[in-house]
Amino acid sequence: MGALVTKRQLALWLLFAVVMLALPQFVSNGTLRIIIFANFLAIFAMSWDFLSGKTGYISFGHPFLIGIGAYATAILSYRFGVPIAASIPLAVLATMIGGTLFFLPALRIKGTYFALVTLAFMELMYQLVQVIRPDLTGGTRGMSGIKTLLSGAQPNFYFSFLLMFSIAFSLWLLSRTRLGTALDAISMNEEAVSGSGLNTTKLKLFAFMVSAATAGIGGAFYVHYLGSIAPRALFDINFVFTIIVSALIGGASTIIGPMFGAFFMTFLLEYLRPVLPGSERYLVYGLIALVLYVYQPKGIHRIIEDLRKGMGGRGKGAADGKAA
Repeated sequence: MGALVTKRQLALWLLFAVVMLALPQFVSNGTLRIIIFANFLAIFAMSWDFLSGKTGYISFGHPFLIGIGAYATAILSYRFGVPIAASIPLAVLATMIGGTLFFLPALRIKGTYFALVTLAFMELMYQLVQVIRPDLTGGTRGMSGIKTLLSGAQPNFYFSFLLMFSIAFSLWLLSRTRLGTALDAISMNEEAVSGSGLNTTKLKLFAFMVSAATAGIGGAFYVHYLGSIAPRALFDINFVFTIIVSALIGGASTIIGPMFGAFFMTFLLEYLRPVLPGSERYLVYGLIALVLYVYQPKGIHRIIEDLRKGMGGRGKGAADGKAA
């Protein structure tokens, strides 16, 4: 049986939504734009977490999936004039199909080999979009002038947050079902799960399909927010690093943790930009992330949980003292 969903947890989700939706009344448009990027990074990090955090199959090639969704909708809408309402669902479908054709064989291997194969897929995608039909993909320059869904900081903030929130809440609910529990068990001892009679191949395929669909949704909507796409930015190792670190320091296999981690990493990178405008800031944030990860391997999610339990314990102790 999956984990119980309590009224308190649902109330916290509602409180989070209310606070975030009220932000435009209190922060600048510049801050809202930073949060928009945090929302999309959260989608990518949660997508990575549902596959790698849940099953323990660490992927270094997640931009491969994001790229399929982004390029598919960009090509359909920009080159062929397909309405965005149709190009995005088709792009998500292409991500799930294309990703399955490449990644499914890789799910038969484990550990370092799986990570290297996924990294190779990302590099393959990077090369392919530059040399195969550059008239469609834009080659090394990518594409610009792609249709955007909305204009203005506030409308894009509301839309990106509601998209991220819907995905986060759905993945969180899914992770608390029996399927989510079984996926967690795979990361701990796949042989034991297989020995219990469960089909681990089907479970891993399910995790991958959910992860791919989420990555495809994120990639498709992201390109229609930016209005452009460039292979050098999308398939950059720093992008992979940011997604993985966001999930790990937030708290892998929790869904909520990667969301926290994405916001932390986005604002950290943004505030480091004036001091270190170049790629040096990735070294600094990597060191900060490493220190945080060493301090608490289970991430920001566990730190918040420990603080909450500590405050609850003190409150209970004070109440007991008064009763005495």
